[in-house]
Amino acid sequence: MERREGSIFPIEEALEMILMFDRGGKLTYVNAAARQKLGYESDLCGRHISHVFPNSFRVVEDGFETECSMGNELQNLVAYRRNLTCFPVEARIVQDDTDSGMYICMANDILEKEFLNREIDRIKQEAKQAMKVKSEFVANVTHELRTPVNGVLGNVRELLDRKMDEETEKSLRIVERCCDDMNKIINNILDFSKLEAGKFTLEPRKFHFRNMLDYVKANHINKMTEKGLGFFVTVSPQIPEYVIGDELRIVQILNNLLSNAQKFTPWGKITLEAVRTAQVGDRIELFFIVADTGIGIDEGDRDKLFQSFSQVDASISRKYGGTGLGLNICKQLAELMGGQIEVESEKNKGSTFSFSIWVGACEGEEAVLQQPDDVKGASVVMASMIPSADAGGENPENIRTYGTPENRELLGKNLSKLILSVEMENWEKAEMFMETVRQLTEEAPREVKRAALRLKMAIQKENYEKVTAEFEELNHFLQSEGEVQHE
Repeated sequence: MERREGSIFPIEEALEMILMFDRGGKLTYVNAAARQKLGYESDLCGRHISHVFPNSFRVVEDGFETECSMGNELQNLVAYRRNLTCFPVEARIVQDDTDSGMYICMANDILEKEFLNREIDRIKQEAKQAMKVKSEFVANVTHELRTPVNGVLGNVRELLDRKMDEETEKSLRIVERCCDDMNKIINNILDFSKLEAGKFTLEPRKFHFRNMLDYVKANHINKMTEKGLGFFVTVSPQIPEYVIGDELRIVQILNNLLSNAQKFTPWGKITLEAVRTAQVGDRIELFFIVADTGIGIDEGDRDKLFQSFSQVDASISRKYGGTGLGLNICKQLAELMGGQIEVESEKNKGSTFSFSIWVGACEGEEAVLQQPDDVKGASVVMASMIPSADAGGENPENIRTYGTPENRELLGKNLSKLILSVEMENWEKAEMFMETVRQLTEEAPREVKRAALRLKMAIQKENYEKVTAEFEELNHFLQSEGEVQHE
């Protein structure tokens, strides 16, 4: 008896309800938690288990019948109090392994849990309904706004076709530009609303990659030239001619980044570079870099850039305009395409935005060595100091194949010349050697290519400290790989 009481004592203090009953269904022990929950003092023992669980246990001649499973499996039951009110419980019913024929029911009151779950479901439904109402409202409002804006724009363009004095034409051009800006804001709000509601879907299809970049170039070159900015575009020959992706959304990201670069760059240059950084099966990772020599951003303000309706400070919005939605949309679009977007910047020394996306490779498509055409007022740099077979040099295949002795030798020479050019502050020459380094690392592992890209970005910004740091990192990768090969 002492042993039995000693074993029951901790059960008596347990927080969950514990009920013991025999083969006949008669309750032989009920702990304090069960008595308190069920509303009994001490007269529950001796009653049938069906008294507590009438929906799950039935009285029969030899004891009880139940459809409840015996073991450690959790099951939902309904327990009845003394006053015949009921509440839900999660219970386990186990049979004693000895010959005693005893059963133990361990149950937890889940009334509060079910109430909270119902409340959570209700709140989720309300939030979903509110999001639906908001999305419909935004869609209707943007549609209603487009109608008068496009009406004004159409009439202004009709007037511009007529002869008029210079002052009137200037005023109409301002109205036309304002209408275009208004349409861009409306589109941003609509895209943001769809992304927030989870209703935004990508539409991947096959498209010509370099034609897409030509279109992007054509959209921005005139404004760049009017402002006196240099515009440089580089496309890696490793990118196939055709890829499968959402061309419209890739263009949207590039247009936004280039518009921002042009807006925030009073003088200097803007560069756009596209490279292939990885391939897994028929999926290709593309990496885009948009760098400028503009006003830059303080380190502490960078986190604000990709937040919705956020500008670095109020003066930016007043001076340059914008809703603060563009970069947030770019971030979400890049993530939808399997990539991410990042920024490196320094106040008054320019900014570099880079983003990656994954696209599909078209069957039978090979990477094409194709240099972009020159564009008005801008030079496209594809400098190469790699010897060719026609020039009587080394085998170009061995030189371009990353890791071969010829490749490593030429890579080392160009890196030495690059850092010497940087020390002499000859940035144009440094960019020339950097382009050769980039071509020599086209087939390198991903971390080496990324290190080379970061070095190139630092050179484009003419940031000496960053260049030396990235140069050391790239050198470290190359030396580590060289040691492994020698082993």
